Amino acid sequence: MAGGLAALLDDVAALVKLTAANLDDVALAAGRASAKAAGVVVDDAAVTPQYVQGVEPKREFPIIKKIAIGSLKNKAIILVFALLLSQFIPWLLTPLLMLGGAFLCYEGAEKVIELVSKDKHESDVPVVVEGEEAENKVIAGAIRTDFILSAEIMVISLNEVASESLINRALILIVVGIGITIAVYGAVALLVKMDDFGLYLVRKGKSSGVQSFGRGLVKAMPIVMKVISFIGMLAMLWVGGHILLDGMHKLGLPAPYDFVHGVEHSVSHAVHGAIGSVLAWFANTGLSLVFGLVVGATIVGILHFTPWGHGGGHGTHDEHHDGAHGKHEAGIPAATAVEEGKHEEGCASSVRA
Repeated sequence: MAGGLAALLDDVAALVKLTAANLDDVALAAGRASAKAAGVVVDDAAVTPQYVQGVEPKREFPIIKKIAIGSLKNKAIILVFALLLSQFIPWLLTPLLMLGGAFLCYEGAEKVIELVSKDKHESDVPVVVEGEEAENKVIAGAIRTDFILSAEIMVISLNEVASESLINRALILIVVGIGITIAVYGAVALLVKMDDFGLYLVRKGKSSGVQSFGRGLVKAMPIVMKVISFIGMLAMLWVGGHILLDGMHKLGLPAPYDFVHGVEHSVSHAVHGAIGSVLAWFANTGLSLVFGLVVGATIVGILHFTPWGHGGGHGTHDEHHDGAHGKHEAGIPAATAVEEGKHEEGCASSVRA
C-alpha cells in the first residue's frame, strides 16, 4: 500500500514538473508572439485614447472598462476562428496575415499622407460626448475598430506559434489576448488620467515644485500622445511591410524578401559586432517600412481615386472619428486654464491630442 502511494506521488510530481515545463514554454511562446504583434499593439494604444475625448472625467474609466471587455470578447471570437483555421485550413493563414499586413500598410500610409499634407477632416472638430446614447455609440465604435486590431494581433501571434500543438496554441493565444488587453487598456487608462493628475497637483500641491510638476504634466500630455501616435504610424508600416515581404516569400515571390535580407546581411558583414547587428536590424526595418509605405500609398490611391473606391479611403478613420469625435489639438486651452487657475471639471479631457 505504501509502495503504491509512493508511486502515485511520484507520478503526480512528474505530472506537476511536466505541467510547469509546459507552462514555461507557453509563457515564452506568448512573449515571442506578443513581440511580433508590437506594431498593432502600439497602434491600439495610440488610437484608443481618442474615444474618451470630450467625455466627463468621471466617465472615462467606465468607458475604457467597457471597451476593454468588448476587446476581450473580440479576441475570444477571433481565437476560436483562428484555431479552427490553423487546424483544418493552415494554408489560409498566410494570405489572411498578408491581408492584415496590407491593412496596416494602408492605415500607416494614410497617416503619413495626412501628416505631410496637413489634411484635416471635418470630423476633426471636437464634440463633447453627452448622454447614454452618445456614450454607447462611442463604445460601439471603439469595439468595432478594436475588432480589426485584435484580429491582427491574434493572427500574427498564431502565425508565430503555428508549429505548437493545438492545446498549446490555444493557451498561448489566451495568454497573449488577455495580456495585451490588460497592457493596452491599462496604459490607456493611465494616459487619459495623467493630465487630470497634473491638474490635481496644480490645485492641491503644497509646494511650488509640485505645482510646477503638475503644470508640466498637463502641457506634456498632448506631446506624449502625438509621439505615441507617430511611433504607432511607423510601427504599422514596418510590421505591415515585413508581413507582406515574408508572405510573398512563402507564396513563391522571394525577390523583395531576398533583397531586403541581402542588404541586412551586407550591413551585418560590413560592420562587425553589436553595432553591426543593430545597423542590420535598422536596415531590415527601414526597408520593410519603405515597402509598407509604397504598398499602403498604392491602396490609398486605389480607394481614393478610382470609381469603385468612392472615396472610401477614410472609412476606418471615420469610424475612429465617429466614436471619438476626432483628434483635436486643444492642448492650449487646458494649459491656459491651469496658468489662470480656472479649471472646471472636464477640462482635463480637452488636452489630449
